[in-house]
Amino acid sequence: MGSIFSIFKKGLEKSATKVTRAIAGLFTGTKAYKAADFEELEMMLISADFGVKAASSLVARLRESYDTGKIATDADLVSELKSLVVDILSRNRREIRRAEGAPTVILVVGVNGSGKTTSIGKLAWKLINEDHCKVVLGACDTFRAAAVEQLQLWSERTGAQIVSAVHGADPASVAYDATSAAVARKADFLLIDTAGRQHNQRDLMAELEKIRRSVSKVLPGAPHEVWLTVDSSLGANVVNQAREFIKSAGVTGLILTKLDGTGRGGMAVALHEEFDLPTFYVGLGEQPGELQYFDPKFYADALFEARE
Repeated sequence: MGSIFSIFKKGLEKSATKVTRAIAGLFTGTKAYKAADFEELEMMLISADFGVKAASSLVARLRESYDTGKIATDADLVSELKSLVVDILSRNRREIRRAEGAPTVILVVGVNGSGKTTSIGKLAWKLINEDHCKVVLGACDTFRAAAVEQLQLWSERTGAQIVSAVHGADPASVAYDATSAAVARKADFLLIDTAGRQHNQRDLMAELEKIRRSVSKVLPGAPHEVWLTVDSSLGANVVNQAREFIKSAGVTGLILTKLDGTGRGGMAVALHEEFDLPTFYVGLGEQPGELQYFDPKFYADALFEARE
């Protein structure tokens, strides 16, 4: 448990420094806090990528706690804020939807550069090495040859089997073949990589629906999960991006990537407040073992970890 928390702590260090320094500058000791202090706290949370909706909700609840005597010191305030963040991050938290007697199919979507292929590779490593599952990878990003090569390297590194096709092949056809292979090979999981696309590219969004239909032809009810990879370095700007994917691609959950290189860890709170979607994994480093199951308490504790 402690070693896992240390990964969260290290990965969120930049975000924690930004948040706790700002709070320490506003709230000290047991002085009487004014409305202006809470207004400044709200602006600080927005600047730390908590988003307007979450920042406003959090500060309103903190002011209520202060007015009713629940908060008396700066330590009380940080403790209460952390508790409120855990509540937001825990909404709709659930286990992965697993198929019975068939491969569980997870379709991974997102914009270019958000970390889809790397996240799939790390997830394959985790499922094989920690959960002892049999995994098939579907290389359906046929528009970018490097994506297939990258997934092939992860296949070799993890021992996962892979189904791919030539550059430019129909992604839906590859998805159909990958699902058929996963069923025939009695795999536990099929992880499908897709081409990166911007949230406003309608033709590519329609391609995702074609992939979904192809998968369901082989395995009714699949895909069982559609996960959106979110580049955490973009901060709360990902909210609009996520909104379109959720509307067009039937997103059921999130993977937060690149958290270790950014000071924008508050964006997880913004996403949860806005959409109530569960986050399943977070990327907190480059190594396979640094893709971690999302733990709301670890996340909040690390985000508000005091720094010198």
